[in-house]
Amino acid sequence: MKILITGNMGYVGPAVVRRLRRAYPDATLIGFDMGYFGHCLTSTEILPECRLDLQHFGDVRIFPRDVLAGVDAVVHLAAISNDPMGSSFEAATFEINHRASVRLAELAKDAGVRNFVFASSCSVYGFAEGGARSEKDPVNPLTAYAKSKVLTERDVSKLADERFTVTCLRFATACGMSERLRLDLVLNDFVASAIASKKINILSDGTPWRPLISVDNMARAIDWAVIRKADLGGHFLVVNAGADEWNFQVRDLAEAVAKVVPGTDVAINKDAQPDKRSYRVDFGLFRKLAPNHQPLGDLSTTIDGLSTGLRSIGFNDLDFRNSNLARLKVLQTLCSKGSLTGQLEWSHGGL
Repeated sequence: MKILITGNMGYVGPAVVRRLRRAYPDATLIGFDMGYFGHCLTSTEILPECRLDLQHFGDVRIFPRDVLAGVDAVVHLAAISNDPMGSSFEAATFEINHRASVRLAELAKDAGVRNFVFASSCSVYGFAEGGARSEKDPVNPLTAYAKSKVLTERDVSKLADERFTVTCLRFATACGMSERLRLDLVLNDFVASAIASKKINILSDGTPWRPLISVDNMARAIDWAVIRKADLGGHFLVVNAGADEWNFQVRDLAEAVAKVVPGTDVAINKDAQPDKRSYRVDFGLFRKLAPNHQPLGDLSTTIDGLSTGLRSIGFNDLDFRNSNLARLKVLQTLCSKGSLTGQLEWSHGGL
């Protein structure tokens, strides 16, 4: 089996590569990445890409057809991957996250790829009052990032058939330790704040809902999707990837971190305007279709892993939101140096 993983040099990629290498030791694993965050290593015994058979560097917007030769499954992680980046680089976000993703799926189908796995997001639900949202509920994307995911789901659905199985995994908000850690995610930010300053400042009133999933559990879901047969969900499947018990209010996340990191104070802005992003998610379909790939562990275990990982690298940066651990800051720095253009293309004259 040959598996291509795009965006493998980001936050989630190392966990996916590690999982697939263990699950399919004889498989040929290929990476394809732009390299924006390749230098953002935080904690690793070996370079994560050493688990691959081949690493390509390139722009998914001009994806080379020959990379897909003989590939059985594509795991498409490559994306401008959060709301702040999507807001700052909106045109590039739609070009990369939507148009390039659809083009990659088209190329994959033409090349004979059997399974295409798209990393979508539960953020497509936006602001959702009432009960937990299932795949049958309408979406309400509020940001360029979320809108790009909805558009890609729509367009790749048209490609699915008896020879091309497409799985769109609507992931909950990522969290947990990684060889290329990000701290611009809610739980990770709270743990970093607790360690660096013994204080967590919640900018909202703490009531918004967020579903979470650790990067290791994201990798478990992807492992299931790369070999999914059409009799489990159809040729085209959109499924919420996570677990019902991982729906949390923001204030509960902060309190959970304070229990794991003793001496942490939690401050809530009770006068804050309501957060427009608040949703709970129903993961019942994923539980039914993938009973052997359900999320493992719990919130406190994930927090402890983050805390241990950060302490192991001597983390104590009070200004971490302006460091290489914040993805928007990395892109802004590369742009300011002339290494990247405003469309997030490498400017070789600035390298």
